[in-house]
Amino acid sequence: MAQMVGRIRYALFALLLALAGLVHSAARLAGYDADVSALTVSGLSSGGYMAVQFHVAHSASVKGAGVLAGGPYYCAAGRLWTAYYNCMTPGVLTPLPSQARLELATAWLEQAGRIDPVRNLAAAKVWIFRGTHDETVAPEVVAALAGYYRRYTDPANLVLVQDRPAGHAMPSADPDITHACETTEPPYLNRCIDKGARAPYDAAGALLAHLLGAAPPAAPAETGMLKEFDQREFASGAPSALSLADTGYVYVPAACAAQRCRVHVAFHGCRQYAGAVGTAFVRDAGYNRWADAYRLIVLYPQTVARGGWTFGEDFLYNPRGCWDWWGYTGPDYHTKAGPQIRAVKAMVERLGRPR
Repeated sequence: MAQMVGRIRYALFALLLALAGLVHSAARLAGYDADVSALTVSGLSSGGYMAVQFHVAHSASVKGAGVLAGGPYYCAAGRLWTAYYNCMTPGVLTPLPSQARLELATAWLEQAGRIDPVRNLAAAKVWIFRGTHDETVAPEVVAALAGYYRRYTDPANLVLVQDRPAGHAMPSADPDITHACETTEPPYLNRCIDKGARAPYDAAGALLAHLLGAAPPAAPAETGMLKEFDQREFASGAPSALSLADTGYVYVPAACAAQRCRVHVAFHGCRQYAGAVGTAFVRDAGYNRWADAYRLIVLYPQTVARGGWTFGEDFLYNPRGCWDWWGYTGPDYHTKAGPQIRAVKAMVERLGRPR
């Protein structure tokens, strides 16, 4: 009887997936012959942690990372409690994990072949940011991230910005952003203007300049197209099982339709996915105008919130739509075998295919 009920449940779930496929309008992600051998990544909060995980796991192809309000690799060690307390607001009873423990874990993962050799990190460019009004992630967490990278990366390649009066958000120069610099509220994009400054602080421009070299003039207006694409094929047809959305976004500069371009992956933060803030992050975080200048395709993969049980799927608790940096998708979450990391890597590889 139980077996029959299970078969009926599976059949109904398959039917729902099929029906969803009939109404899903996002196009298949296209190939652009992109250069994916020199990838860069960045992210805010859980997206910052994800950028670090993706960088360490795939350091052979990821040449730089920009991290806003994130902490060191494998900080949570697969535990939600540790993520929330030790790796965001550590205290006497919930201290940050020691540098020695993190290095030992990294060495073991490298030896097991679950991450790329850490020697690749030596030449990587790293840009780290934390606002002085950020009460979500403590300064010692961000300092620990800088300490972790200094263990493997040439210190001359690391920039730590911690003097801007920003809340837990990404400072953006986009004219649509009006949130005060010190605030922490959706869509977590703030306007930060220091005394004497002529323009808002541009985190996307600053991190890309460090990761990619001297900044060319930003395009006065976007020349490319922001496109939706279907994320389902990168998650075995059931993205919500990985807390991924059905639809992701990619910005393709006009020049990249005919010329070979590089790729940058921008990971949004918790409660910053499209289902929560619409297209605010993918349009207003500041990457797209710089993408035109750098001839850079920007990939914006998207999560979705999960409140526990979903029909036909296993229990998964991610109510804020965070990227997995504590293990809700399984014990391999921080390695090359991590379900979300594999999905995003497959998206990047698709961009590298011929047009």
